[in-house]
Amino acid sequence: MVGELLTRDTSHAPLPRWTTTEWAAVGVATVGGIGFVPGAPGTVASALVAIVLWLVPTPRVTLLLALVAVVVVGTVAAHIAERALGGQDPGAIVVDEVAGMLVAVLLDPSSPVIVAIGFLLFRLFDIAKPFPADSAQRLPGGLGVMVDDLVAGFYALGVLGVTRAVFGWP
Repeated sequence: MVGELLTRDTSHAPLPRWTTTEWAAVGVATVGGIGFVPGAPGTVASALVAIVLWLVPTPRVTLLLALVAVVVVGTVAAHIAERALGGQDPGAIVVDEVAGMLVAVLLDPSSPVIVAIGFLLFRLFDIAKPFPADSAQRLPGGLGVMVDDLVAGFYALGVLGVTRAVFGWP
């Protein structure tokens, strides 16, 4: 058995022949490679956003500026990365989860309770894809990649906002 392990070919597949632009786009779209985490890369990316927001109190205006930047740069990167990676909305593209999470916690990004509940609600709506998120996913290129997660983020934000307005919590 040990001999078998020592003689087994452990070489890796060659790196893709992407242009510099494609490499950069894949790097942004996968949030530095987080999208390649096996299992549930979208949940991992969303959780990392929640952890960063939890550890680094962020004023709403800063979050809004970050959201605009992530949406604009992320849409372009997702469009290019989708072609480079192959297929429509490959699971490795997780910049859309970053954008959706930022939307979900806009109510109060400095509140750990909002961040935690926003994370859970965002993941619920992102997985369930209620209308119009399901339709938005069919939009072409990077737009389709980003919009369905933005819709899920707005659903989560709406639930948090209504809950706060009606019950005064969270």
